[in-house]
Amino acid sequence: MSPPRDASRRAGLPRRTAYDVLAAVADREAYANLLLPRLLADRSMTGRDAALATELAYGTLRGLGTYDAVLAAYSDRPLGRLDPPVLHVLRLGAHQLLATRIGAHAAVATSVDLARAVAGPRVSGYVNAVLRRVATRDLGQWLAIVAPAPQDDPDGYLAVRYSYPRWMIGAYRAALGDAAGQELEAALAAGNERPRVTMAAFPGGPGRDEIMPDGAEPSRWSPFGFTLPGGDPSALIAEGHAAVQDEGSQLAALALARAPAGELPASGATGLWLDMCAGPGGKARLLHGLAAIAGDAAAGGSVAHAPAPRGARLIAADVHPHRAALVKAALASAGQAGGRARATAGGQAGVLPGPAAVVVADGRRPPWREAMFDRVLLDAPCSGLGALRRRPEARWRKSESDLPALAELQRALLRSALAACRPGGVTGYVTCSPVPAETRDVVAAVAGSTADVEILDAPAVLSDVPGLRSPGPRLAQLWPHRHGTDAIFIALLRRR
Repeated sequence: MSPPRDASRRAGLPRRTAYDVLAAVADREAYANLLLPRLLADRSMTGRDAALATELAYGTLRGLGTYDAVLAAYSDRPLGRLDPPVLHVLRLGAHQLLATRIGAHAAVATSVDLARAVAGPRVSGYVNAVLRRVATRDLGQWLAIVAPAPQDDPDGYLAVRYSYPRWMIGAYRAALGDAAGQELEAALAAGNERPRVTMAAFPGGPGRDEIMPDGAEPSRWSPFGFTLPGGDPSALIAEGHAAVQDEGSQLAALALARAPAGELPASGATGLWLDMCAGPGGKARLLHGLAAIAGDAAAGGSVAHAPAPRGARLIAADVHPHRAALVKAALASAGQAGGRARATAGGQAGVLPGPAAVVVADGRRPPWREAMFDRVLLDAPCSGLGALRRRPEARWRKSESDLPALAELQRALLRSALAACRPGGVTGYVTCSPVPAETRDVVAAVAGSTADVEILDAPAVLSDVPGLRSPGPRLAQLWPHRHGTDAIFIALLRRR
């Protein structure tokens, strides 16, 4: 995918790289957060060039709805009839003109050069004319022209103002409930912000304070999390000391580990934990370490749980072999960190987790027997609308019609997760989505049809974290605008 050398010189490598990301997302349904780092490495881009390519790619994908509304206002052709390369260039140009400090002349000139490189010289005049019109106004002035009046069509205005499909505005409004009047715009705006890189130290490895680089800050609530001021986290990852993981995902794993469970069976056998949909392995890596310190103050919990054996073992499953392979790699890196900690501690036993097993399995048709596990995490497949900061193209790939099939899958997996849990055991139902159809509705439907299940008070388990109770009295919802995390939903259910 590397561009010709002379074309790169004319158009600018950062802009060409951003263009390649937009084209791959549109043509091959690529994931920007996976493709862009690979392109930056392949093209040896670092520093300001890498930062510019990242801003142009992610910023343009986030703002597509707004930029298309502006471009459509003064394009003499419907956007759907433009050749895709031309549309990608216009969107990149609009982002530079309306949302960056790049000068108008430079934004237009480099866009024209890029259009020549990717679509030929015949389109350069058209690209120049459209972007020169865009440059005549700032974003606020354009919104006054192209967005519906907020008093006449509130959701239509917000869809254009914050670049969301209209149906998502209603979904966020329903998720916020009574707080929507005060918080809806803040929630939408937070989904467009660039998140800081957040890391999670491995519970069985060196402590967070030992591995945090200069300038890093501890996370507010996770005892294992910290955020980087910038730079490349690859060194920490390569050493196995930490992995990139949003604090909301860390809190989901911690909630399951802290939740009060019933007594273990009298046999005294080492406990078993299950991560049912484990790929790509971030939560499994954290659970692997937490299983070893279950019931210990090292879990960082303020809620006491029933006695549990140290050294509980994790079973991680995923239906897709390639995702199961990612889980194996994540757990292997955790083992490296744990091995170093064991050596540092002089080989003390009982501190580090036992081996974890990774299996390829469909949670709806599991190979494990019922009532086998003490704790089960179901990080269910979902729309991903809670991670729009990190996956900017996700908002354009999902439609409201996708939700019923997702909810059906989520209900089936949750029923299976509860069946896998022993009496007294705890299941954590987690989604990276705030949408009611994927969160509280799923929990209510399954818990209401299962006689031996009670819903625990998840916000009480995470008592240090404020503002979790918006979806219901016993359910927890994290929000970017409240907590600085992804919009993670957490429900805890216990078998009676």
